[in-house]
Amino acid sequence: MNNFQQKRKVAFVTGATSGLGLAIANQLANEGYIVYGGGRRQPRESTGANFTYVSIDVTSDTSVLRAKDFILSREDRLDLLVLAAGYGVSGSIEETPMEEAKAQFEVNFFGVARTVQAMLPVMRAKGGGKIIVFGSVAGKIGMPFQGYYSASKFALEGFVESIRYEVSPFGIDVCVVEPGDFKTGFTDARKKIAPENSPYREKMLTVLGIQERDETHGVDPAVAARRIVALAASRKFPIRISVGPLFERFAIWARRFLPDALFEVFYRMNYKL
Repeated sequence: MNNFQQKRKVAFVTGATSGLGLAIANQLANEGYIVYGGGRRQPRESTGANFTYVSIDVTSDTSVLRAKDFILSREDRLDLLVLAAGYGVSGSIEETPMEEAKAQFEVNFFGVARTVQAMLPVMRAKGGGKIIVFGSVAGKIGMPFQGYYSASKFALEGFVESIRYEVSPFGIDVCVVEPGDFKTGFTDARKKIAPENSPYREKMLTVLGIQERDETHGVDPAVAARRIVALAASRKFPIRISVGPLFERFAIWARRFLPDALFEVFYRMNYKL
């Protein structure tokens, strides 16, 4: 490793083979980071010269540790960890099988926890670093027919608040990012549970249609990527930030200040419930 490489920061991004994760990994690479992009399959889109693909399944302890060992075989530190792996399950809470609910948490929540546990010793040993966890607007506002997805993202909010106290003495900063709707493959990858004879089916399809319309008309992932790169370079690291359409960021603000009953009326109107 030459002196120039030693001065460049090292980043590991999970979920970096598509969508927001890939956009962030590419943006970091363009900014001069040495980027390791993790996912279960190779990116379909082209990546920059500073991007190295790392095979990882965040639901597997063995896979996560193997990814860590691969990075450490090439680098002596980790400066930035971005946790963007995740997917969505839609369906009524009543009709979503427990196996599907557990799988949702295994990726969206425990996948984050598992990767953080593996990488923290590396960051502590080198005197610090930054961790960016991808939550969601749905982690601040419960989404109809996305109950288990919302719950997995709500869990990340508490996770980040807690871990910040624990790791700050070691020079490690942690932030949760709450993205709204972006134009990615998330919509097509969503798993839908809507039995033909379901009493929820009609309402669910109406709500899901509105949600998917907003997603397909969402913001370019490059916007989030630029925001994350700026966050990574910032000296002040907030507990949380929201990115995405103005309306959704306003909804997070409104959720904090409006009475519950009034906000629920507002949300019912939005989703025609």
